[in-house]
Amino acid sequence: MIVTQEWTHALSCMQQTVLLTAIRGPDGVAKYHPSKYMIRWFRRCVLLGALDHNVFENPYDPRGGSFTGPSYSWSPAIPHEESWTVHMQPVFDRYLQSLDELPHHFQLHFMHAAEIIGYKHPDPLIRDWWNYVYRELANDMHLNVETEEELDFRLGDSEAQWRAKSSKATQA
Repeated sequence: MIVTQEWTHALSCMQQTVLLTAIRGPDGVAKYHPSKYMIRWFRRCVLLGALDHNVFENPYDPRGGSFTGPSYSWSPAIPHEESWTVHMQPVFDRYLQSLDELPHHFQLHFMHAAEIIGYKHPDPLIRDWWNYVYRELANDMHLNVETEEELDFRLGDSEAQWRAKSSKATQA
C-alpha cells in the first residue's frame, strides 16, 4: 500500500522527498504547540488516512487521530458555505508567532514543503492556501519567493541543477 496521495506520485523524487522530510514535525515542542496543528493539515494534504485510506479535503474533518487529526473543530454553528481558510488563518497566525520556538532546520523543511503543495496540489483552494503560507513564511524570513519554474529547476532530479542552487560548502 502506498501512503502518499496520488497527486504526489507525479512530482520529482526530490520534491517528494522534501514533502516526506516535513511529515514528522519538529522535535522538542509540546503536543499542542501551534506547529502541530499546521503539520496535521500538511499531513492531510500529502498522506492518505491510515485507517480508511481516504484523502482529506479539509482541515476540520473529525477523522484522523492525533497524527492526521483536525487542525480545528468544525461546529454546526459555522455556516457550511464559509471557507475553512477563514478558520485556518488564526491557526497559521499562531504558528507564525511561535517560529522563534522552532528548530530552524524544521522550519526550512516545512516552508519548502508548503511551497510544493502551494504549486502542485490539484485542489485549487488547498493549493492557493498553501501558496499563501509559503509566501508568508518566505517573507517572514526576508527571502525572495521562488517561482514554480525555479522550484522545478532546483528540485528537478538533476544533480547539476541542484548543485547550481546550493552552497558549495554543503555539497560534500
